[in-house]
Amino acid sequence: MMKIMIKPLSVNKCWQGRRFKTKEYKDYEKLLLRALPDITIPEPPFEVVYEFGFSSSASDLDNPVKPFQDILQKRYGFNDKDIELMTVRRHKVKKGLDFISFEIKNKKT
Repeated sequence: MMKIMIKPLSVNKCWQGRRFKTKEYKDYEKLLLRALPDITIPEPPFEVVYEFGFSSSASDLDNPVKPFQDILQKRYGFNDKDIELMTVRRHKVKKGLDFISFEIKNKKT
């Protein structure tokens, strides 16, 4: 594993000025907040697993992570600063079969 001694840049430091949610994001957030099941969140620290099924092969693996994670925080009342391990997988699926799968568990130290 390569190690570079540079402080990672937060996504919050990448843009100047305010960012506003688009109508598409607001609709996505409403849809997910209704669709997410009632679950019990374990005690932190967390390990999360995200799987995204994309019908477009042009979709980047990391693009859906932050918006989805922010919505999970809102729905389940946890803080993503408590995530210590994240696994993200991408699957190529047929058009109309796009999906999101997730698991939040306690990261055993």
